[in-house]
Amino acid sequence: MAELIQHHNNVEEPKFPEELPVLPLRDVVVFPMMIAPLFVGRPFSLNAVEEALKEHKLIFLATQKDKDVEEPKREDLYDYGTVAVILKAMKMGDGRVKILVQGLGRAKIKELKREGELYKAVLEHIPEGEYRPKSIEEEALVKLVKDQLERVVALGKQIPPDMVAILRSVEDPGRLADLIAGQLDLSTEEAVEILSTVDPIERLKKVSEKLEHEIKVLEVQELIRAKARESMEKEQREYFLRQQLKAIRKELGEEEERSKEIEEYREKIKRAKMPKEVEEAVLKELARLEKMHPESAEAAVLRTWLEWMIELPWSKRTRDRLDIERARRILDEDHYDLEKVKDRILEYLAVKALIKKRKKRIKEVKQPTICFVGPPGVGKTSLARSIAKALGRKFVRISLGGVRDEAEIRGHRRTYVGAMPGKIIQAIKKAGTKNPVILLDEIDKMASDFRGDPAAALLEVLDPEQNREFVDNYINHPFDLSEVLFIATANTPHTIPEPLYDRLEVLNIPGYTEYEKLQIAKKYIVPKQLKNHGLTPEDVEFTDSGLLHIIRHYTREAGVRNLDRKIAAICRKVALWITEGKEKKYRVTKKLVEKILGAPKFVPELELGEDEVGVATGLAWTPVGGDVLFIEAIVTGGSGRLILTGRLGEVMKESAQAALGFIKANAEKYNIDKDFSKIDIHVHVPAGAIPKDGPSAGITIATAMLSALTGRKVRKDVAMTGEITLGGKVLPVGGLKEKVLAALRYGVKTVILPEKNKQEVLEELPEEAKRKIKLVFVDRVEPVFELALYPEEKRKQKSKWKKKAKEEAKK
Repeated sequence: MAELIQHHNNVEEPKFPEELPVLPLRDVVVFPMMIAPLFVGRPFSLNAVEEALKEHKLIFLATQKDKDVEEPKREDLYDYGTVAVILKAMKMGDGRVKILVQGLGRAKIKELKREGELYKAVLEHIPEGEYRPKSIEEEALVKLVKDQLERVVALGKQIPPDMVAILRSVEDPGRLADLIAGQLDLSTEEAVEILSTVDPIERLKKVSEKLEHEIKVLEVQELIRAKARESMEKEQREYFLRQQLKAIRKELGEEEERSKEIEEYREKIKRAKMPKEVEEAVLKELARLEKMHPESAEAAVLRTWLEWMIELPWSKRTRDRLDIERARRILDEDHYDLEKVKDRILEYLAVKALIKKRKKRIKEVKQPTICFVGPPGVGKTSLARSIAKALGRKFVRISLGGVRDEAEIRGHRRTYVGAMPGKIIQAIKKAGTKNPVILLDEIDKMASDFRGDPAAALLEVLDPEQNREFVDNYINHPFDLSEVLFIATANTPHTIPEPLYDRLEVLNIPGYTEYEKLQIAKKYIVPKQLKNHGLTPEDVEFTDSGLLHIIRHYTREAGVRNLDRKIAAICRKVALWITEGKEKKYRVTKKLVEKILGAPKFVPELELGEDEVGVATGLAWTPVGGDVLFIEAIVTGGSGRLILTGRLGEVMKESAQAALGFIKANAEKYNIDKDFSKIDIHVHVPAGAIPKDGPSAGITIATAMLSALTGRKVRKDVAMTGEITLGGKVLPVGGLKEKVLAALRYGVKTVILPEKNKQEVLEELPEEAKRKIKLVFVDRVEPVFELALYPEEKRKQKSKWKKKAKEEAKK
């Protein structure tokens, strides 16, 4: 450890040679008046010591900026260093030399020379100067630093007592700063900063700042030590008190209650019939609980975990009712039509029944998870409930809409405050059996963020190869999910991640036709709402015309959810009238519907509007069913630009360019006499706030463009969908059943569809829709123009009539 000597003020500043040998130091800064031992091992350092001992024993100590540099250059050394005298030198056994040096004064390197294996420096010596009487400020600063030193020593800083006595007697600010700096734990940069501060007052101020920092650090250390000491004393005190409390409880007989609780847990664990490995682990945790203090926080956490483990249905299951006819009857009672979906469910039950019958010969087939995909309100959730009813199993619904945290599926570790199992284990506990029907509702609306990807966590849950040993983070033991029947629902399959989608068997449930909605309303909705509102068929009768009026003019949806709400609104109003004493049988007709629900909200035949130039009727698919789009096009003077608005996606923009390319190539055929380089074509799809994409509007855009360029009107009651190529071919698209049903809801008479979709459409479309709407299948765009656009001759006649009408109006 470095030592210091007192330097009396009456000693004159010695005269040092201008050139001295240099000893580069690593991570050490020697201050004037400091005595410090140094170990020298590098050849040039040994030579510097030897050179100094030959002459006046004086050597210049310069600190390296980077301690790892073996042969420092001028830029590797700090500018300021200390001139020191070698008091003693001693050779070590390993070739190194140990020297004892005493700092004498500051100096700055003017030039560094290297003579073979020896460094020498030309120095600018910085005299400390004779101490003069100080001002009031200097006196206050010296007193402050000494007070700070006393505080540091009082807080436990290890400074030798004789050194403290010397420091108390020093009055010179510069000497005091150097003496104290040698005693502080400073970094190399901080020490060099103080060494290079020439002004004594400034130097002492910097030392005061370092002392203040040291005081704060020592105070915090003392506070930590005091808290640790207090904590230990508290724990010892609690231990003795607990021992006394234990003895008191024993005398009062309360210890028996504790034993009784543990014994009850043991009995419950035995009755739970867990797998052997799980039971052993739970009993081990119970033994831990027995040794804990009953009021401790850890005991409360462990108790909650034990209760979850005991209440899980490790071996409880319901017996499947595999009666196919009964299942068919339940499905028909609960849902209208949906024959394909019902057949798939009956197939599942038939396979289960056959396996049960031939159990000795057939190993159970692992069946994929069924996923119902369709717009809102078509009965996806109620279908899952009916499946559970038909099987005789418990039914639990898990809502996955908006789930972002993986822990909501897998659970949290029980070490976290407020930890719980994930939704899967919670559903199993709620069902009370290990083979319930679990509905994963809105599986397409999960998201992922920094907390993980819940869709990835579901992969293990839904994979029959993995879910036999599903480990929830809270339970931390495998639970067999292979007997659970998982059913998922989604509005659209496009947002389901690909690996998860691969584990699902998708069954599409499209929207309902007007006739289907009428039957659903009569058979299911009306009886349910009458019962919910305390009404009977003697109180209110819904006529077919009244129900159709609601369907056509008050709802526009693929499902029947809004229809359900409107019928409920009528039932509420009738209940109010009856309660007010106006008791009679109410017949719900078109007139009564308008009286209760107000003016019609939708008028499909008026919404299509009159036939116009440049406005074509297109069909679009959305997650909530099909929809009708009116695509507009106008021609203005310009420079050959194609302007597209309405928040169109890249694919839709490319469809518009392909349509324009075909029209340009066939301009002469369609009598277009415009110079395309001098006009702009603006295509707009209304509802600009809603993003739109996909290739299916290709032929609609082409029709709107051709109408705008030729002035021929477009028939609004002709709707169309299909992708267009540059050669004029019409390519197949998706979602056709939903699109045709949307056209039917809007009152469209004719729908143009791609020829390659013909078989698919004719198979899937309900007979009622085929009767009410004319379907035209095309493989090229020319027939589309013929069907949708007015003939050229009629356009000319109408334009003459308009011109005549304008002239008469002017007169």
